[in-house]
Amino acid sequence: MQVNVVKIGNSKGIRIPKKVLDQCQVDDTLDLSVENNIIMLKPMHRKPREGWAEAIEATHKKYGVEPLDEEWLEADLLGDTEVEGWEW
Repeated sequence: MQVNVVKIGNSKGIRIPKKVLDQCQVDDTLDLSVENNIIMLKPMHRKPREGWAEAIEATHKKYGVEPLDEEWLEADLLGDTEVEGWEW
C-alpha cells in the first residue's frame, strides 16, 4: 500500500488507514524502530496504569515526597455543597 508523507509542523508523518489500525489492534501507541533502513511500526499493547508505580517512585526520588494537603481530603469534589473560599 502506498501512502504519502505529509508535513506536520517541523516534522513529517503518514496517515494509517483505520482498517490497518484495526487489523493490527492499534489503540493509540506504536513502537517505532529502524532496521536496515526499514521503518518498523509495532503496536504497543499496554495494561492500564502500566509503569505508573515506577514513574511515581522515580518522581519521589527526584523531588521528594510531600504530605497530603488536608484541604483536598476534606473538599466536596462532587459539588453538593459550597467549599468556603472557592469560586466555581
